[in-house]
Amino acid sequence: MAVRVAAAGSGTVNVATGLPVLDHLLTLLARSGRFELSLELPPGDAEAEVAEAGRSLGEAFAPLLHADAVAGHGSALLPAQEALAQVALEISPDSLLASNVDLSAAGAGGLRSDLAARFLEAFADAAGLTLHVRLIDGDDSQHVLEAIFKALGAALSQACAS
Repeated sequence: MAVRVAAAGSGTVNVATGLPVLDHLLTLLARSGRFELSLELPPGDAEAEVAEAGRSLGEAFAPLLHADAVAGHGSALLPAQEALAQVALEISPDSLLASNVDLSAAGAGGLRSDLAARFLEAFADAAGLTLHVRLIDGDDSQHVLEAIFKALGAALSQACAS
């Protein structure tokens, strides 16, 4: 596994998780936050890969988020077609995911579980974040996921800024 994140980049992305839907969402996250992101995971069980991607990315973001000269908190409200999502986050010794989104029945990307919840829980835990995700509007599960990951990228950009 290889992961690298650089803040204040151009949004250059090289993601290979083995799950095309997750690759797409992480690309949106990096571009929305203007991060340079490289993440490659060895092939494995799709469900485990989602959690591993979240954990790996959280570990890569942790030093950026916990640096002395950065804000350590951020929020963003972004759309994707009819979907509108808000993400607010701050560094915290007690990581937490609070979300009103349940996509377990959607089967996004062919997964049997909620891709967003699995990824975001692992990400928040590894990065040391309190992470709030709110779906304001949206019915199409793909658009909902896109709005969440775009808002997460923009909120992370604010949190990493000095």
